[in-house]
Formats: sequence, structure tokens, C-alpha cells
Amino acid sequence: MLRYLFRRLLSLGLSLIVASALIFSVVEMVPGDPASFMLGTGAQPETLAALRQQMGLDQPLPLRYAHWVGAILQGDFGTSFTYKTPVAAMIMDRIQVSLPLAVMALLLAAAIAFPVGLYAASRRGHAGDVAVMAGTQLGIALPNFWFAMLLVLVFAVRLRWLPAGGFPGWGQPLAALQALLLPAIALALPQAAILARVLRSALIETQGQDYIRTARAKGLSARQSLYRHALRNALIPALTILGMQFSFLLAGAIIIENVFYLPGLGRLIFQAITQRDLIVVQSAVLVLVAAVIAVTFLVDLAYAAVDPRLRRT
Repeated sequence: MLRYLFRRLLSLGLSLIVASALIFSVVEMVPGDPASFMLGTGAQPETLAALRQQMGLDQPLPLRYAHWVGAILQGDFGTSFTYKTPVAAMIMDRIQVSLPLAVMALLLAAAIAFPVGLYAASRRGHAGDVAVMAGTQLGIALPNFWFAMLLVLVFAVRLRWLPAGGFPGWGQPLAALQALLLPAIALALPQAAILARVLRSALIETQGQDYIRTARAKGLSARQSLYRHALRNALIPALTILGMQFSFLLAGAIIIENVFYLPGLGRLIFQAITQRDLIVVQSAVLVLVAAVIAVTFLVDLAYAAVDPRLRRT
């Protein structure tokens, strides 16, 4: 197990190095000069050159990359070109919204998908299975932003149970959770539909294996063999989907954040791109990529816990 853990940690480190180089290079290719954006089109060349020197934009690309990575390793993510605020503080403020939102959405998706997937697999070919498959297909097809607006219309405008948008901060925990509930539901619905279909397919495939037939021959019922044996082996593809979904929910919730006017990390990146605030874009995207890589690492560990054979690969 220690060898398996070491290999995965080494892979994680190499992935972060490659990701940081790619992020820096791609962001640097974004059209537009941050100094020109800040000073406007009528800026004098001397003023523009002085600002570029002050921002470090006149240095060679490899040197700027080395300075950026070196500063990050020391905990310094730089200072925003636009807001003159430390980027680390901006990211921490925004991730306090995006991370709980992603966790809430993922928990809701899993809480819906696992019972639904198990039920559909146990009732394969029956009316319940057909109804579940139709419902999950509808859940995948519905755009989450449209579903989000429907939730606002029903629960915020008509029933007045929950706020329509905004975020009061974690100084008011109950109000903060209420503000995140509708966006979490809007994000969770399509993810729950995908996860339920994957789990159903994995369970049905697993039920056709020899060890399941052996368990049935020894006297276990279909339900007992499903829960005791099939579910454990069907968890591997489900864990893969859960890891991918968490990454998407953390990094890809920008539309929902805009619908509910949430000050999340995705909204920060979008604003920084429009303002050519490259240091914010690079650092925020790197944080998201590091989170995705860390989640993948945890999923690999979960694989090894579910299937000990993977520890020897």
C-alpha cells in the first residue's frame, strides 16, 4: 500500500508541474495587454512602458514563470492588477462560497442517485426501471440554469421560502446555507441523473458475473446479492463519476453563480478574464486544477480501498 501511495503522490506532483506550465502559457496567449487595459487606449508609450515594467510584463516569459511558481511555493499568489489586492485573499474569499456549494451539490446528487440507481437495477425491465430511466434522461436534458430559474420562481418568488440570490457570508451560517441551497439543487439534478444511470449500468453488468451466480446458488436472494456483492464492485465506476462531478461542480458552476449572483471562484475567474487580470486568472485556475488533481488522488485511494487488487498495479 505504501508503494501504491508513493506512486500516486509522485504522479500528483508531476501533474501539478505540467499543469502550472500549461496554465501560465495558455493565459499568456490571451489577447490583450493588461497594462493597456488599465491605462486605456490613449495612454502615452512612456507611461505604458513604465507600467509594464512595474507589473513585470517586460521580463522574458520563462523568467516570469519561474518567479510566479517560486512565489506560489512561498504562499504568495501575487497582487491583482485591477484591485491592487493580494490574490490569495481574493481566492480564499471566493472559495468559501464555491467549495461549500460544490460539496452540497455533490452530497445531494449522491443522496438521490444511489437509492435511485439501486432501485432501477433491482427492478430491471419493470415499470419502475423504465420510469427511472425516463426521469434521469429528462434530468440530463434539462439545462441547469433553466432549472435554477424555475427554482427561484417557485421557492423564492412565489413561496418566499428561500432567497433568490446573493450571499450574506458565513457570519450568518443559517442564512448562508439557505442562500446556497437552491443553487446546490440546480447543480445536483443533472449530476444525480448521470450518476444514477452509471450506477444502474454498473450494477446490472456486475450481476452477470460468475461470483454473483455462485452467491445466488448458495441461497442468497437477488436483493442480498445486489447489496452484499454487486454494489461493492459497481462502486469503482461510480467513484470515477463522483470525482469528475466534484471537479466540474467546483470549477464549472459559473453560470449558476451568475444566476444566483454568488461571489464564487468561477465568477472571479470570469471577471478577471474580462479585465485582463492575468495574475488572478493564472492563480485561481491553478488552485482549481490542484483541487481537481487532489480529488483524483483521493479517488485513486478510494479505488484501492474498494478493490485491493489495484494496490498491486
